[in-house]
Amino acid sequence: MKTIIPAILNDAKDKLVILDQTLLPEEEVFLELDKREDIWEAIKKLRVRGAPAIGISAAFGVYVCANNIETDDVAAFSKEVKAIKDYLATSRPTAVNLFWALDRMWDRLEKEVEAGSSVAEIKKAFLEESEEILREDQEMGLAIGKYGLELLKPGMGLLTHCNAGGLACSGIGTALAPMYAGDDAGYDFKIYADETRPLLQGARLTAYELYKAGLDVTVICDNMASIVMRQGKIDAVLVGTDRITANGDVINKIGTSGVAILAKEYGVPFYVLGPYSTIDLNTATGDDVEIELRDADEIGNGFGKRTALAEVKAYNPAFDITDHKYVTAIITEKGIVRPPYKENLAKLFQE
Repeated sequence: MKTIIPAILNDAKDKLVILDQTLLPEEEVFLELDKREDIWEAIKKLRVRGAPAIGISAAFGVYVCANNIETDDVAAFSKEVKAIKDYLATSRPTAVNLFWALDRMWDRLEKEVEAGSSVAEIKKAFLEESEEILREDQEMGLAIGKYGLELLKPGMGLLTHCNAGGLACSGIGTALAPMYAGDDAGYDFKIYADETRPLLQGARLTAYELYKAGLDVTVICDNMASIVMRQGKIDAVLVGTDRITANGDVINKIGTSGVAILAKEYGVPFYVLGPYSTIDLNTATGDDVEIELRDADEIGNGFGKRTALAEVKAYNPAFDITDHKYVTAIITEKGIVRPPYKENLAKLFQE
């Protein structure tokens, strides 16, 4: 089973190291970051992307930035950490893992302050907490892979959209995790990856990592999903998620909802795989989520090639909302959740 870690600390544990995913698949460039502005830019510009990886980067970002604060006064240190946390939170508005990780680091600070810890001890606690978030994410991927594989059979054709593999997390990912687990078990899946317009995460990232891992992967344009389903090539759809609302609506990369609607029409099960931390019981439905709008040039001048006049407007939402009625099951590291989602998702938080 292959492991890719897109965000981790360097050996000296004083810088965040990320694989710049904007340059894949042609170049593998690793960036070493320790300034809040650079970490913010890396998240905003999708140098690191995928809800779990964003959370890990944010946690490590708080640690490396806090490690550079030169004061022994706990109150002054805490004020500066709060500013770092609030600043990083403005980088991407939709992925709940960003806020989850930042809040978790802040909670750790408050516990340490309450315990009377010094600044040096709080910095050490930040290192422990961020590394624990990384470890948990890796274990999460293995668990999701195990549960997801229970829903699949050898020889199946699988369709995925965007990238929810190791590049989006820190191990084997979420939506791709059952594919890696199935490969280890000799399931011989035939995988189709939507290219995922406009930034081509499926073509550039999903196909890249699956091919590198030796899996059978075929890239298709987004508008080919219907024909491959009609031809019987797809037995299940597996996608990741940036947020799951209390009623089971799924916020994921733009184009996901269209795939879900097609899957329903063709009788193909549509599975959403993501960490427990992406479930947001405080948000009632997908319509309550702020959808990030990105630069028009990503559509009209993607990868430096103009495909639309600069004078023509473009609407570029980064995510869409998949209604819970199209979701066959939600798989987290805690198990498989089926409808009714409002009741069954809430039960996960009662265990």
